[in-house]
Amino acid sequence: MNNQKKHTEDISRRNFLKTLGVAGVATAGLTAITGCGKEENKGISATEIPTDKMTYRTTPTTGDKVSLLGYGMMRLPNKSQSGDDGNAEIDQEMVNELVDYAIAHGVNYFDTSPAYCRGGSEKATGIALSRYPRNKYYVATKLSNFSPNTWSREASIAMYENSFKELQVDYIDYMLLHAIGMGRGMEEYEARYVKNGILDFLVEERKAGRIRNLGFSFHGDIKVFDYLLSRHDEYKWDFVQIQLNYIDWKHSDAEYLYQELEKRGIPAVIMEPLLGGRLSNIPNAIAVQLKQREPEKSVASWAFRFAGSFPGVLTVLSGMTYMEHLQDNILTYSPLQPLSGEEFELLLDTANRIKEFKTIPCNDCKYCMPCPYGLDIPAILLHYNKCLNEGNMPGNTQDENYRKARQAFLVGYDRKVPKLRQANHCIGCGQCAPHCPQQINIPNELHRIDRYVEALKQNKISI
Repeated sequence: MNNQKKHTEDISRRNFLKTLGVAGVATAGLTAITGCGKEENKGISATEIPTDKMTYRTTPTTGDKVSLLGYGMMRLPNKSQSGDDGNAEIDQEMVNELVDYAIAHGVNYFDTSPAYCRGGSEKATGIALSRYPRNKYYVATKLSNFSPNTWSREASIAMYENSFKELQVDYIDYMLLHAIGMGRGMEEYEARYVKNGILDFLVEERKAGRIRNLGFSFHGDIKVFDYLLSRHDEYKWDFVQIQLNYIDWKHSDAEYLYQELEKRGIPAVIMEPLLGGRLSNIPNAIAVQLKQREPEKSVASWAFRFAGSFPGVLTVLSGMTYMEHLQDNILTYSPLQPLSGEEFELLLDTANRIKEFKTIPCNDCKYCMPCPYGLDIPAILLHYNKCLNEGNMPGNTQDENYRKARQAFLVGYDRKVPKLRQANHCIGCGQCAPHCPQQINIPNELHRIDRYVEALKQNKISI
């Protein structure tokens, strides 16, 4: 590990409580803005979700009062009636209903991209939000020029202009360079944004008022992150989007990323607080411990409290496909009850225990899709993780629950992933791997899962 990415080995309870104290002051001031009291939301049922107690944070450069819960428009509901939803049409009526509920309960930050939902997210987001006054919401989108055929200045500007059309707006509140650090790292960043003059173009667009806040989302090569922060005096980043959760805090770069932003006073927008849902579906033996501490709270709420407890966090994004997820997250932040030092340490210990289960770090972002050979890559990996978490991974034919676990794995696999989209169709072309923000060797994992499935079918299992 080099000096640039060297993490602090341990954060003491005293330092965390000091940080939390700042968060508490900030939250208290913000709750005053919204008329919130200090009562906890413990025990509030879904029918009692408050409409006026959302926690807000302030963007320093523009003074925006942003809801701590941000709506990620990556995993929108669709009209598919089966498990095969790869090309399903977005359910616009349901999107509208979810957006209506979110706005009515204080959510005002909506994050989308030209790349989300097979290119349909911006349009669906624009339809839903255009029914409200423009000052009722903040919309964030990205210049998602991943493909080399969009790296030219003309193609990138065309993508940027199309975002205004799809979102039905004449200015964008939060514009991001998308997924900096992925692929070929610095070389790819320069090709997408520097050599074609697009970064300079976006800076000028901010000066002209068509962009109100300019930032970037980061995945991958830490050298690119450090380089962009080294140019902060020149580009004056208004915010930066990073992956942060209680597993990545010590087991990946989250602590380093957050602290580098905090040093410079740059607000952090948080993505993957649940690691694509994995932190709401943790191994049963571990989930019990959290449920014993807070029986009336969801397991997911712990992850959202973790992300929201840091004072430099502007908003925490969640891709909420279902109303119950939206309601639960609103409860967590209406208002936020920051973690205590003891709870912080509990979650770090929980992270260590989860890591022992060796799940595949797939966040269901679908950046690996579409597969040219038709595989449903996320569905395959997520089914494997689910069975691992639930104890349905037989390791020996002599295991007491072997037959039950074998049936659960194989039947669930066929239900979740159509046969023509299963792992045995992977030829190892490798087109998916460079697009994975979690740097998973996807072909290797698919082949490993396929070998496991075949061994299960033949009752010759060994892991």
